[in-house]
Amino acid sequence: MKEEAADRPGAWSAYGVLLQYLRNRTGLNQQQLGDVMGYSLEQVASVEQGRRPAKAAFTVAAERALKAGGVLDALQGEVDRAKLPKFFRNFALIEAEAVSRFEYEPLVVSGLLQTEAYARALFAGHCPPLSDEIIDQHTEARLGRQKLLTRAPLAELSFIINEEALRDPVGSPEVMREQWQRLLDVAVLRNVEIQVMPAQRGFHPGKNGSFVVVETHEHKHLGYFESQGVGCVVSEPTEVSAFALRYGKLRSQALNVDESARLIERMLGET
Repeated sequence: MKEEAADRPGAWSAYGVLLQYLRNRTGLNQQQLGDVMGYSLEQVASVEQGRRPAKAAFTVAAERALKAGGVLDALQGEVDRAKLPKFFRNFALIEAEAVSRFEYEPLVVSGLLQTEAYARALFAGHCPPLSDEIIDQHTEARLGRQKLLTRAPLAELSFIINEEALRDPVGSPEVMREQWQRLLDVAVLRNVEIQVMPAQRGFHPGKNGSFVVVETHEHKHLGYFESQGVGCVVSEPTEVSAFALRYGKLRSQALNVDESARLIERMLGET
């Protein structure tokens, strides 16, 4: 039990402590607060004890019931971020503030572009297996990151995805069709460019694997890559410059935006 408590993210525990303080200040017990919010006693207790993260709807209800003045809402981002795999959390903070983000992905669709069903299928195939609760949390967190696509001010976003990754079935045929349509829908956003690296292109600078190049709001450039559940933020200027050079070459070798959209449309028509 002590080991389980130690593994709980600090943001969840901090949120729970604050929720309990606000509830006690209001003179409500857990059951009464749950009744007012429309949640069960177990749900309220789990959030207060840091065993379960508060979802956005829970926070909205708690803010209203406890007249919290926005203090719980201010923690929601940290609560959501703690649902991400540990190795990714530091980069998620950087990503959320980026003014530009360029990603090359050879194996799967980028997390920022995934549908819920596609993301859930990936997490369900994790080895070693994840619990249903962790799959739910990771899926929610991945979808939450997609706010970057439309948040103000708009970030400049570019994605290059291997054609093989688009054709490799993840989940059912219905999951893949929904994913392809999602790519077409996102591609019309004026701050988003999606390009496909065609199959059998031959050798190109992306053969070493996926990577991301970001520019922070302070105009600092960083790189990021991950493999086998280990993520690495790259800050050394020479190494980041090499990432950017590779991305530029990949961009020139991939199909352009219009050609990429037509390819995805053809894939939809083939099913």
